[in-house]
Amino acid sequence: MRGIFTIILLVTFASMQAQKVNFLTLSKYRVSTLADVLRENSGLTFYDGKLYTLNDGGNTADIFVIDPFTGKVETIINSPLGNTDWEAIATDSTYLYIGDFGNNAGSRTDLKLLKMPHDKSQAADSTKTIGFYYPEQTDFRSRLHNNDFDAEAMIFLNANLHIFTKGWTSGSTTHYIVDPAFYEGQAAQKVSRYKTGFLVTDAAYYNKRLYLVGYTKKAEVFLSIFTESRPGIFFNKEPQKYYLGTAFSVGQVEGVEVNDQGIYISSEAFRTPLGVVKQGLYFVPHSKIKAGK
Repeated sequence: MRGIFTIILLVTFASMQAQKVNFLTLSKYRVSTLADVLRENSGLTFYDGKLYTLNDGGNTADIFVIDPFTGKVETIINSPLGNTDWEAIATDSTYLYIGDFGNNAGSRTDLKLLKMPHDKSQAADSTKTIGFYYPEQTDFRSRLHNNDFDAEAMIFLNANLHIFTKGWTSGSTTHYIVDPAFYEGQAAQKVSRYKTGFLVTDAAYYNKRLYLVGYTKKAEVFLSIFTESRPGIFFNKEPQKYYLGTAFSVGQVEGVEVNDQGIYISSEAFRTPLGVVKQGLYFVPHSKIKAGK
């Protein structure tokens, strides 16, 4: 078994060197093992100095507030709306936004965003549902892990929610915009598309840069950093791309968030032939990332 892993790694390294991929050993930057209640965590966002995360479909409709220094769960916030397949979380100064748009089979016709006030006294009465759809999708037959209309990544920017899809068939991500001020089913506005070469599982925006994390079907884990060329436009320039290791060492990467100090990355538990890699929180200082071109 070890010999097979070694061969896979050697082939991976040779391929990435040809593609100008940087190397960063994410496992060295592990902050903590997250609580068992976050075995299937998905998404990260900052609010008031704390990290917020959630669990994906099949779990409770709870939001978890965690300490960015220790990974300890400090507060659990219950949402009054259900969790069909929560995958992403974003925030502005007034609201939390939850992306209930997980769509592994590409068959959902009820994609939505939840808009929840930070003010807990208003959350139960004021949480809104924002329905949306992808106008390019015309075929809703179930195609598990064989469609381009799944999504797990979202940011809030310029008064809009920006969604980045998980392209199972194309190896690309498509950037869409949804207006959170409208609650009826709206067509997501397609902005652009980029061939990431990995399945995008979360996004973050900081200092005119877009950070995308994800993994390949071979369990390789990547981070790509795009420089904003115009407000809300990210894919006009080639990104800095980092190979972070494999899910066999860091878990299945599902969250990213960035602040003045550095990059926070979270992973859910990952089963391997040798056992389970525990869910974790990682922190990479900005100084470990090469300066943008």
